[in-house]
Formats: sequence, structure tokens, C-alpha cells
Amino acid sequence: MKLFMRMEPIGFLTFACIVAFTAATAAAQTRQISSSGTGSFSESSLGVDIGSGPELDSALSAVEHDNGNDATGAVHINRRIDNHPKGPGVNMSGKSHSKSNPVVNLSVDGLSFFQQRFADGGNQFSVEPPDQGLCAGNGFVLESTNDVLRVFDSSGNIVRGVVSLNQFYGYPHAIDRTTGAFGPQITDPSCYFDQDTQRWFHLALTLDRTGTTSALSGKNHLDLAVSQSADPLGTWTIYRIPAQDDGTDGTPNHHCPGGACLGDYPHIGADGNGIYLTTNEFPLFAGGFIGAQIYAISKQAIASNGASITVVQYNTGDPSTNTASGLPGFTVWPAISAGPSPSEFGGTEYFLSSLAVFQDSGVDNRLQLWSLTNTKALSRGGAPTLTSSIVNTQAYAIPDFARQPGVGTNGVGMAPGGGNIDFPLGQCFNLPACSNLLIGVADPFTEVISPLAANDSRMGQVYYANGRLWSALGTGITFDGVTYGSSGLAYFVLHPKADGGTPVATVDNQGYLADPNLDVTYGTVAVTQSGRGVLSFTATGPANYPSVGFASLDALAGAGDIQIAAAGVGAQDGFTGYRVEGFGTRWGDYGAAAVDGNSIWFGQEYIGQTCTLSQYISSSPLGTCGNTRAALGNWGTRIVKVTP
Repeated sequence: MKLFMRMEPIGFLTFACIVAFTAATAAAQTRQISSSGTGSFSESSLGVDIGSGPELDSALSAVEHDNGNDATGAVHINRRIDNHPKGPGVNMSGKSHSKSNPVVNLSVDGLSFFQQRFADGGNQFSVEPPDQGLCAGNGFVLESTNDVLRVFDSSGNIVRGVVSLNQFYGYPHAIDRTTGAFGPQITDPSCYFDQDTQRWFHLALTLDRTGTTSALSGKNHLDLAVSQSADPLGTWTIYRIPAQDDGTDGTPNHHCPGGACLGDYPHIGADGNGIYLTTNEFPLFAGGFIGAQIYAISKQAIASNGASITVVQYNTGDPSTNTASGLPGFTVWPAISAGPSPSEFGGTEYFLSSLAVFQDSGVDNRLQLWSLTNTKALSRGGAPTLTSSIVNTQAYAIPDFARQPGVGTNGVGMAPGGGNIDFPLGQCFNLPACSNLLIGVADPFTEVISPLAANDSRMGQVYYANGRLWSALGTGITFDGVTYGSSGLAYFVLHPKADGGTPVATVDNQGYLADPNLDVTYGTVAVTQSGRGVLSFTATGPANYPSVGFASLDALAGAGDIQIAAAGVGAQDGFTGYRVEGFGTRWGDYGAAAVDGNSIWFGQEYIGQTCTLSQYISSSPLGTCGNTRAALGNWGTRIVKVTP
């Protein structure tokens, strides 16, 4: 069990910072990946189901990170290092205020559970959480979630409607509701617009089936789509990078128990020379954790949409990697550069990861800084050098669940300002006749309003801007040093340098963003080239439905006050929050933010709808409430543009 306890951060604010470093890794593996054709935005209308079929994927759910069985006996994959917090969290003291005051230029609704479920003519599963990707440039904004994407212009107008990820990547339907055939399962999307090459990149994890059955074959791959121009509405070249790491399809053999490994939680970064993908590698059919994987690709080669590309893979779980912490990397997040990237030592790409998930206390006061140096070698088919160091920081702790109004109750008299809270899916489960419409049987439990999952202190989005690395992660916070107060964010502004090829960093600023009456979770960071940044997050609490929040961030004064960009209007009412489904409540798993000149775009999950049980039951299809939700969930996303 990973627990967290009280930590006074003053004992950990060490600003000189490097306490360990490593030699070059010996764990690089190079292979060629051929292109797998092209993709495009083949938009199809949202549609009701033609026929029938399961609502949830019986072999794997993109919603579940904990292993175990649900009420139907379906097996779920372990995609999380076991850590369940218990304790007050880290102590928060007063803070300075950022000198900038971001101005909201635009705020529009993004993708929703309804659009996700009924995309591709309704041949989709019900999926939560959304796992939001967002990128912006050349007058466009691309948003992607599980398992759909859409394109806006810079004024917030929709220029291409909802497209399923299965359509975009050229796969069969996720579930063909006429024939019952299963297509590949896609999850964890992210995207990036590269100013240097004027190319769009979209990344997702895809798991193959055994034929058209629900069973997983073991093969999984990182699907990386690259636009052929600066227009995201045009043609994209697709590369599929095998990630099962069992010695097949050119992969190294990492000897995962049960056979195949899983390349979970992929994210993308870039410097002037390369595109970098990272994953968390777990055994696909057994418990355990192998280590973060890092993939390095020549930016020049992939932006030219060549017939094949060279991919260099690093396994941070290989003992020869000799990490500074002595532990494998977990969520080693690659940096995106808002301006010129570091040029020393032939080009340097930085990454950050956190360590609290490995501690029995659930608390740590260190970050692990990684660097790939000589990234120019990628253009020649060479392998950059991977090293890592430890940076001493403020303490951070694995957070507890996040609150929303009425948690643990039936909502009667619990609405902010008075009245009852509607949670029609949960209320439907509590009525045998209604439950039978959803799952074919009466719900044996009494369902109540659930909390929201907070993040597990893994590192969030990383930006390199104005000579510094900027990032944030989730942390438990105590305001009195004794009792747990809320889920908050710990932010970090580091001044890195690849000193002699080994990364070192000083802490320019760090602090906490928290409020006793709000849980602030799933933070993102984006920073302009001039060093003006924004933290974005979900803000939720006993008196606040899940909302979209943000705060300014700069290197001198740290974070500013919490502001709400879009207030939630109802309770989270998704299937993972109810005992009968057997998953464990979910939210997130991440938001996203992107720099576009002097502006910052960000996207976060929130609840932008509400409806009564009567409206839910009388809807056609069931539970859609005027096309604002679907039967099994009501998440929505919000896209916001600010000038910091």
C-alpha cells in the first residue's frame, strides 16, 4: 500500500539541488518503422445504434487503471502503480502572487460523452474518462479524447465535426452494432503542433484483437499520425510503432509476465531535432510494472512523411540504464519547447518524472530530471545519450479523492444553494425497472453520488520556455498540519542545464496551488516563450460542481489566484462512479494545454449539463437528455484561450 502522511515542506526546500547523476544509458534499441498508409478526417454523422451490442468493452476498458474484476467478471488491466493515500498531505503555507493576470479571450464547449458514444454512426463503446489532448497552430485547434477528435478554428468555430479515432486511423468500427464485430481498441490520445515544421502530430495507444472477437491478441502499438501540411484537415501519414516488447515485430523482449507488455499513457514532446514519445510499460496480462519507455525520432525525417523512419527506444526499467533514483521511470513526461529548444551538447531534450508513487509513505521531495543529449544524431540515424539526475524539491503527496456536492449521499437537500442534486444514472440504478433497462438486472447496491478520482502524483505536462522547465503534479494538501484538507497542485520552475552531458537543475520557484473549499486536480502547464504561463485544472468541491479553472504562473512570483473559466452545472454521473459497474470512480486522466504565439489554449474535463431522472428516462435514446449526455455518462470538456 502506498500511503501519505504529513510533511512539512520547509525541510525539503533545497535550492541547490543535484544530489546524484548517472552515466550514459546502455539500453537503447534502434529499429525501422514503415508508414502504414494515410488517415484523414472522414467525418460521419452522429447516429443512434443500428442494432445492439455491449456498452462497455468486455476485454479492456480505457476507463480502468486498477486490476480486478467487475460485476460481470470482465478482467481489467493493471495500468497503475498501487498507491492508495492515507494521511493529511503536505502542509501549505502562504504564497506570493503572480504578476500576470490572464485574460480569457475565448471559452467554448469541446467534446462530450454524447458525441463520443454516438460518433461513427453509434458504433462506439461508452468510455470514461476522456483523456484530453489539445494542440493549436496555423489558425486551428485540434481536440482529441477517448475515442474521438474534432477541429475548430481560432475563433472557436467547428470546422470539422466529430470523427472517431477508429475512423481517423483507418480501422474498423470500435464495435459494429450490426454484426457484433470488434475493432481495435484505441485509448490515451494526445496531440502537438510543431511550429518548426508546421506539422500536426496525433498519438494514441491501440490494442489489437484476436480476429473480430473482444479478446486481445497481445499486440499493441503507438499510432503516430503526422499531417502532410500545416492544414490538419488534409492528409496524414500514419506510423504504427509496436509496443508489446515481447521480441515480436522488431520489439525488444522485456520479459513481461504473461507474454506481452503494454505501452500505456503515451505522450509527446519535441525539441529542434526530434519528436519524443513516452509510455508507462506494464505487463498486459499480469500485474507488475516494467518502466517508462522513451522513443526518439528524427523530426526532419518524420515531418517529411517518409516511407520509413528510424525509432530509438530506451527502457528506463533496464538495470543498465542506472537511473539516478535507482528506480525505473514512471510517467517520464517529455518537454515541449515554446521557443528555441536547448542547443548545448548537440541538442538536448529534457524530461521530468516524479517518485512518490514508489514510496510506502506516498510522499517524496524529489523529481527525476532526464536528458537526451546530442539529439542532432537522430537525423543521421544515431542514438542520443540518455542520463538522469535527482532534483531536491518541496514535498508532494499522493492525493485523495476529489469532492463534489453531495458525495456519499442521495443528493436530497445537498445542492449548492439548496434543493436536490440530480444524478439520474445513479438514481436509475436504484430503481429495479430502470436498472433492468441498463444492465438487465436490478442493482444489488444502493448507489450514491461518488467522489472524483484525483491524480496519483505522476508528473504532468512539461514545457521548456525562457530557459526553464515548467511543470506541475497532483498532491494532497493539509492546511492545519493534522487533517487532510484538499487535493491540490505542486508546481515547479526549474533552471536546467545538461552539464557535461549530465542534466543538472536549480529550483527557480516552486509552490502549491490549493484551496480548502476546492479540490484542484489534473493540472496542465503551458508557458509562452517570454515566460508567461498558465496552470489549468479541474476545480471541484462541496459547493462547486466539477468546473474548469486556471491560474497564472511565472518564474518570480509563482502561481496566481484560482479563477473559474467555466463553472460546472451538475454532478459527475458516470458509470465508473457506481458500485454495480465495479470499476472505481474516474476523472481525467489528463487535460492539455498548448502555446500559440502569445496565447495559451487549454482543455479540461467538466460537467456542463444536468437533467432529472424523469428527463433521463423519457429521452430517446435512453439517458441522452436532449443530446447533452449518454445513458452511462455525462462528462464534457471545455476549451479556453487566454492571454497570460
